[in-house]
Amino acid sequence: MLIKMVPSVLLVLLVAAMAAMAASPPKPVDVPFQKNYVPTWASDHIKNINGGNEVQLSLDKWTGTGFQSKGSYLFGHFSMQIKMVPGDSAGVVTAFYLSSQNAEHDEIDFEFLGNRSGQPYILQTNVFSGGKGDREQRIYLWFDPTKAYHSYSVLWNMRQIIFFVDDVPIRVFKNSKDLGVRYPFNQPMKIYSSLWNADDWATRGGLEKTDWSKAPFVASYKGFHVDGCEASMPNSACPTLGRRWWDQKAFDDLDGLQWRKLKWVRNRYTIYNYCTDTVRYPARSPECTRDRDI
Repeated sequence: MLIKMVPSVLLVLLVAAMAAMAASPPKPVDVPFQKNYVPTWASDHIKNINGGNEVQLSLDKWTGTGFQSKGSYLFGHFSMQIKMVPGDSAGVVTAFYLSSQNAEHDEIDFEFLGNRSGQPYILQTNVFSGGKGDREQRIYLWFDPTKAYHSYSVLWNMRQIIFFVDDVPIRVFKNSKDLGVRYPFNQPMKIYSSLWNADDWATRGGLEKTDWSKAPFVASYKGFHVDGCEASMPNSACPTLGRRWWDQKAFDDLDGLQWRKLKWVRNRYTIYNYCTDTVRYPARSPECTRDRDI
């Protein structure tokens, strides 16, 4: 009897293992720049290297630059490997974000705020829904993002938006439509990356200005990864909704290990969270009640 049961047990374990593998976010892969992305502006400040698998953006006193995805997407998993501007990068912002195209736009932001040499980069995240933002969170990174490439990614489905740095979740934004909070669910978004001057606010609230004697400032991108439902019109239906790995029940919430990683980030590296800013927001935003007490 035991001998007969073993193959069945092994089969169950095999199926479970395969399901777990299918539910894991894939690693970023090198995709030629020209395949998925086009310049947004100042194409002469974009340099393709390594057969187009790597892109360098440069910023000088006259202009920055950026690129965008050819397609628009409604839900999915999107990641980029980025190496930040080294040295004195005060006033410089390196960005990777998703954004819709209308006035009441939805947006999911990674913004890396440069600093004087020797000071840590600040990573600011934000979520806009229905044109409303003001949901900034800021952390210090636990590594030097100028020394090597690191992966920055977004998982976006109907239940939640998760921001990842490498495999570490640094932020979760839950769908709180039942609390009267608009959630990005019906506006396709393009993927953008940009390098620009923001010395009116980016470093110490604008006190540190960009030192143009250090220009050009260069940020490098590779590992362009897109796994989303491509759509072109507002209110487009996603034909694969419920059938993609990022839309499975496993991604309705973080698992235990991911919650522990998020707690580690909050305890050690978080320097600002709009949910706890009672001066700027005396009335706590409704969606903050969905933010687990970890």
